[in-house]
Amino acid sequence: MSSESLAPKASAWKGKGKAVDARYSQFVDLYPVITYRHVLSQNLGVKDPLRVVALCDSDAFYAACEMNRLGVSPDQPLVVLQWDSLIAVNYAARKFGISRMDKKNDAIKRCPHLKVVHVATYKEGEAEPGYWDDVDTNTHKVSLDYYRRESMKIAALFRELLPGCEVEKASIDEAFIDFTKPVREKLLERYPYIANVPSDAPMGADSPLPSPPVDWEVKGTVVPVHPPPPETKTDGQEEGKQTEASPSLNEEPGLFELHFEDDDATTWHDVALSIASELMMKARQEVLTRLGYSTSAGVSRNKFLAKLAASYRKPNGQSVLRNSAIPNYLIPMPFQKIRFLGGKLGKALAEAYDVSTVGDLLHISLEEIQRKFGEESIWVYELLRGIDRSEVKDKGTTLTKSMLASKNLPKPITQASEGYHWIRVLAAELALRLNDARQISPNLWPKTIVLHARKGYEAGRSKQAPFPFAKEVTVDYIANAGSKLWKELVGNTSTMKVSSVQLSFTGIDVSEAGQKTIEGFLRVKPPSKRAREEEEAAANGPGVLSRLHQVATTSSDNRTRVEEEQAEKDTSGSGLSYTCPKCQKVLRPSPSAAPGPAFQNGEDRASFVAALQLEHEDWHFAQDLMREDSAPNGGKRIVPGQTQGNKTKKRKKEATGIEKFFMKK
Repeated sequence: MSSESLAPKASAWKGKGKAVDARYSQFVDLYPVITYRHVLSQNLGVKDPLRVVALCDSDAFYAACEMNRLGVSPDQPLVVLQWDSLIAVNYAARKFGISRMDKKNDAIKRCPHLKVVHVATYKEGEAEPGYWDDVDTNTHKVSLDYYRRESMKIAALFRELLPGCEVEKASIDEAFIDFTKPVREKLLERYPYIANVPSDAPMGADSPLPSPPVDWEVKGTVVPVHPPPPETKTDGQEEGKQTEASPSLNEEPGLFELHFEDDDATTWHDVALSIASELMMKARQEVLTRLGYSTSAGVSRNKFLAKLAASYRKPNGQSVLRNSAIPNYLIPMPFQKIRFLGGKLGKALAEAYDVSTVGDLLHISLEEIQRKFGEESIWVYELLRGIDRSEVKDKGTTLTKSMLASKNLPKPITQASEGYHWIRVLAAELALRLNDARQISPNLWPKTIVLHARKGYEAGRSKQAPFPFAKEVTVDYIANAGSKLWKELVGNTSTMKVSSVQLSFTGIDVSEAGQKTIEGFLRVKPPSKRAREEEEAAANGPGVLSRLHQVATTSSDNRTRVEEEQAEKDTSGSGLSYTCPKCQKVLRPSPSAAPGPAFQNGEDRASFVAALQLEHEDWHFAQDLMREDSAPNGGKRIVPGQTQGNKTKKRKKEATGIEKFFMKK
């Protein structure tokens, strides 16, 4: 089918037929030739002509979570409150004209029987977030942990129900699903005649597939190839959305047949979309039945188009965007509503070309966009034409390397002692999140704890320290470590204006099973005596190294087996030792410096070992400086940020082109 045959009727575009034809020529690959090689290939990449991707979006997710928790009827209007702002409005409340822009009192005036739920919050002295009557932003911190857990349940159920699919959590309430692989398997199963290349195929495996079936069906709403003219829209209907009632998942999903004007071409990609829509509908039904969450989905050929299609009909909607419907769907769309094309970049595009819709931008050449916005702006050019080559990647098993708990303070801290309150509140959040992660991976542990404090918009200050391993993660354990950092960072300052506090874990990794002390976390296999001697010799000069090699050939280690066993016993028994990963030395306190019985347990022992580590690292640092000073070129040490001779400090590279529209100040 030619692009001209897809153009809308003249009445729909009011005499702009020529402009429409030119814009349609910008859309490519709407009808790719699909061959036997394509359908039999195992390399299913982002350019695969049978690729199918869906975006599943939970309907009014925060509100739905609270409705499930409280057992609220779907007909009960409900909003979720965070301090003074509405962050979620269920669909029953939206019927009263309530939106997230409203204030609480205005919403109650519109709907007197409105149920208002404040999000859970952390407060000092509580290990878990709760729903309190006395929430106050000056003493409490918002918790979204409940919503995060429910989101993980939904994603886990999708992975269970859709084997062979890649499931990527896009946000707390959205997930992309790549159906390409299971759809390919279903396609060959239902239409076995395309599984083998005919002997008389003129081009062998590169021969086009025979015509697809014309009686294919799809579950959901199919975005029409020729939408109704803009002037026929009813009052209150949003751009790009339908007003008809959506099919309910509480009922048996029906089949929606295709009946489009001038739509005389069905492709194998359409058949692939129909199979994916069937699998998506079944999975959504299970999520509603098992977990109680309604969802809306969009099914198309890539992530960008699937996300747009997901909002076509909500709630409980499922929309399918065919290749042939892409031009008419995108051309009238305000481009600033597209993700990444709003904000500063969208404003710059609108001002540069005096445009407002996708269709207005299609006449701008790639060379022109790149001239004004840089080489990387090619993705803008392609996105406007429905091209998106980003992959769907399952991040479910990706190890979290860091965790952050932060609070922007409505009332700045003016006394150093006030910081300890927020340290305990942030510690409660970190404890909950780390314990949740350790339920999946019991040996997960962070190497470092970091405290960051900022005054207004000034650059913040931070302090970090090793985070000793412990069998149990408690609020007290984390708070004690954070409080020490606060004391070191702030000291005894009597007045200050800290407006933001952050406590975080970094270097989170899987530790060795069975470790019980910091030594087990840091210790590596002890090196041989020869390796230790060579390390020492390298630090003392090349002459010593040659003499050590001579001694090694004529003498043996005088250390007895009994002595080695005793040393090992001393190392592992007391816990007051540290094995340096750089030089492999085992360090222990001298008899005169050995701590008393009070240090044999708990946090103080770990702190003592950490002090040994820091002292030894300082020794290595001094050795490095000594080597630099004796180097042939003088070994002058350059500290980042300092000037060297007439050289000036290197300036930070300024963003150019499209990058500057996404720079954080």
